[in-house]
Amino acid sequence: MIKPVLLFGYGNLSRGDDALGPLLLEYVECYCNLEEIEILSDFQLQIEHALDLENRSLVLFVDASVSCTGAFDFVQLEPARDESYTTHTMSPAAVLDVYQSIKKQTPPPCFLLSIKAEKLELGEGLSPPAKNHLDQACQFAGQLLKNPDLNLWLQQVNAVQQVSKAITLNLKTASPDLVT
Repeated sequence: MIKPVLLFGYGNLSRGDDALGPLLLEYVECYCNLEEIEILSDFQLQIEHALDLENRSLVLFVDASVSCTGAFDFVQLEPARDESYTTHTMSPAAVLDVYQSIKKQTPPPCFLLSIKAEKLELGEGLSPPAKNHLDQACQFAGQLLKNPDLNLWLQQVNAVQQVSKAITLNLKTASPDLVT
């Protein structure tokens, strides 16, 4: 039986903060009710992962990112054929595009939780700032997964975007040279 919510964390546990996606999955496995949630983990997204979206009501991708404004970003995804489409590693938007192409239907509502990473070197452990970001993202994801409702998740997208805008504005005010 396919569970309605797919939680897909990807990253490499051997590459420092790149482990943030899989580490969030470990948190969810320990602290969340998995009755309606399927957990999937891999090193990277690939074209075959498009089939994992089938028959889902919500999908949450989780990955490390060096470009987050705050501890994490949360956005709704749209299908997009980007440069990653022809590579061995794909963006979540490209996975959605493949799903749409092969299934001839709109993918389920999909979201990306990006957790701020600092160091991605092979053999590194999790950096202290990334550990803090992971803790915040785990609390956020736990709340999302307690209530897998599309409208609630869309409200959270708006709330996180407002926080990111405030952080960016504060950075520009504090030092205009830091933010472009």
